[in-house]
Amino acid sequence: MSFESLGLAPALLRALADNEYTVPTPIQAQAIPLVLSGHDVLGGAQTGTGKTAAFALPVLNRLSKDTPPAGPRKPRALVLVPTRELAVQVADSFKTYGRHLRLNVTTLFGGVGMQPQIEQLRRGVDVLVACPGRLIDHLDRGSVKLDGIEVLVLDEADRMLDMGFLPAIKRIVNRVPKQRQTLLFSATFEPRIKALAL
Repeated sequence: MSFESLGLAPALLRALADNEYTVPTPIQAQAIPLVLSGHDVLGGAQTGTGKTAAFALPVLNRLSKDTPPAGPRKPRALVLVPTRELAVQVADSFKTYGRHLRLNVTTLFGGVGMQPQIEQLRRGVDVLVACPGRLIDHLDRGSVKLDGIEVLVLDEADRMLDMGFLPAIKRIVNRVPKQRQTLLFSATFEPRIKALAL
């Protein structure tokens, strides 16, 4: 199987070729077609199996096809991650795969000033990669709106629950449209993850 056979946009295939990615990993081969066809996906994958590409590629594919609504660009995809390191890593992957697309990727995490993040949000964002705590700070201030979210991704959901982010995640989920695609990736699927997914 090749990335071409998965039905990704030419701009994405070009970025994959630039990085010498030729064959999808098992999680990519299984998840990408489902995400592309609009399904909600619960994906089990350990770190290092290529799961970021399993959601980033089809999300970018979707955003590249839909023209954003007129006016300032509000986030259309939200990826929630447990740590700042992962936020940076996931955002870098989105930028790498989306390098031939005109989409803005922004990260929100704590431990740094709010002002640069507020300025990035004002400039317009397509993909927002955020840690739950800092995202709630921005929601409380009104510096970010989630009413344009088409795809919600929870990455490393098991770690987010272990780190006590469940109340924050629930608050955020209540702020995104009910009509959306939801992708949840986790290394383990204990009952709390299944409950969160449902």
